[in-house]
Amino acid sequence: MHLPKIAMIGAGQVGSTAAHLIAKKELGNLVLLDVDAGMAQGKALDIAEAGPVDGFDVAVTGTDNYAEIAGSEVVVITAGMARKPGMDRAELLRKNVEIVAGIAREVARHAPEAYVIVVTNPLDAMVCTVKEVTGFPAHRVMGMAGVLDSARMRRFIAEELGVSGKDVTAMVLGSHGDRMVPVRGSSTVGGIPITELLPADRLDAIVERTRHGGGEVVELLKTGSAYYAPGASITEMVESIVRDQRRIRPVAAHLQGEYGVSDLYIGVPAIIGAGGVERVVEIRLTQAEREQFDASVEAVRNLIAEARAARQS
Repeated sequence: MHLPKIAMIGAGQVGSTAAHLIAKKELGNLVLLDVDAGMAQGKALDIAEAGPVDGFDVAVTGTDNYAEIAGSEVVVITAGMARKPGMDRAELLRKNVEIVAGIAREVARHAPEAYVIVVTNPLDAMVCTVKEVTGFPAHRVMGMAGVLDSARMRRFIAEELGVSGKDVTAMVLGSHGDRMVPVRGSSTVGGIPITELLPADRLDAIVERTRHGGGEVVELLKTGSAYYAPGASITEMVESIVRDQRRIRPVAAHLQGEYGVSDLYIGVPAIIGAGGVERVVEIRLTQAEREQFDASVEAVRNLIAEARAARQS
């Protein structure tokens, strides 16, 4: 049986966690790449050695040579710099634009037919950077954020109601950050609208907790950020592509008129399958949600303009 080749660029906590989950599901043969000498090789060996215990049988290799990603059907980019003490947002943006643009050039050179999932923050600007640098068609470049944000909201709803998270659906749109837009009308439990199960004040609290879900993890860890939930979210997107599941998931997708927005990457529901982002799905928003979404769009436009300026400087 043919197994697709999946490249993970960045073998840190997020990349290696996703790689392990992808291997466990036997979604494809994996190549981990990291510029830190030995990092990808060590993580790949460790994951491969878990195979006999976990029951998976795929190839997992590590490298610091981009030539090894040749033939990849899916490339996931998690590499980038975390914000350090004393570093302002503009400096972080410049650093990650430089890193991600360099990766994008190598992906275009060695894996020109790949579908690319971007995870590096600030997400929307990094997805746009990858598309513009690679020159890939928009349907082959997407960002992972909404799947993660929606998963957090689903968990918070399940905790509040004391029900299984499997029965909870949620949809979070917009940028990845405090301007994200949790859509209450798309949140249900066992098909029942969440607005019929929770009072407005409790739902407001869940929405706010969702917006700051990543920060909550950072504050607790103190020396790192989330990786289990991001790794699982990446895996879900990879699976939908390589197994052509055509799942409707919130991803950073390129809009061309949908939601009244053109030439912009931002989080929206989309059908994800063997054709990448096969179609953006438009859902009804309340007036308040529409205003929040428009504000999120404006913030992303400004961020992308900064990223473009950083590439040209």
